[in-house]
Amino acid sequence: MKKTIEGKAYVLGNDVDTDQIIPAEHLVYSLTDPEEKKNYGKFALSGVPQEAAGLPDGNHAFVDEGKFESEYTILIGGKNFGCGSSREHAPACLKIAGIQAVVAESFARIFYRNSVDGGFFIPFESKVRMTDDIKTGDTLLIDLGAETLTNKTSGKSFSLKSLGEVIDIIEAGNIFEYARKTGLIAK
Repeated sequence: MKKTIEGKAYVLGNDVDTDQIIPAEHLVYSLTDPEEKKNYGKFALSGVPQEAAGLPDGNHAFVDEGKFESEYTILIGGKNFGCGSSREHAPACLKIAGIQAVVAESFARIFYRNSVDGGFFIPFESKVRMTDDIKTGDTLLIDLGAETLTNKTSGKSFSLKSLGEVIDIIEAGNIFEYARKTGLIAK
């Protein structure tokens, strides 16, 4: 696994729920068919009201029209990110859209577990509120070893809460690969 993640930020507020992450009407696509699976990226965050997205111009979608991946690779959220239903499609669609990390003040527990267990992306919790200091489009650098996030646009740095053993599951690829690797289940 690489030791740093660098990319453009997409900033959201508090209580982003799973129906905003992937609205229920888009749950009709197969996650195993490569052509259908791309649609999860296309519709990722399509339920988030544009005025809530912390966008510099107030009117720029997470995924551009006609695309299946976003130009943004790091999500910054407030409190209770991923609340709502327990659908595994929510973290899956973010990965399909190109998200490598979500940094939030706090996560809904089931969303956090689904993100880790599926090995979809790295879910970091921040030690402070960052949604006021980071703007959509800023270039960010996350140092996994140091557990820091640096806003390369502003020069400001933040400490992140430790991932602890969660990083081992993500590095293995998902909870089942981790269990095989550690001998918890047969290879």
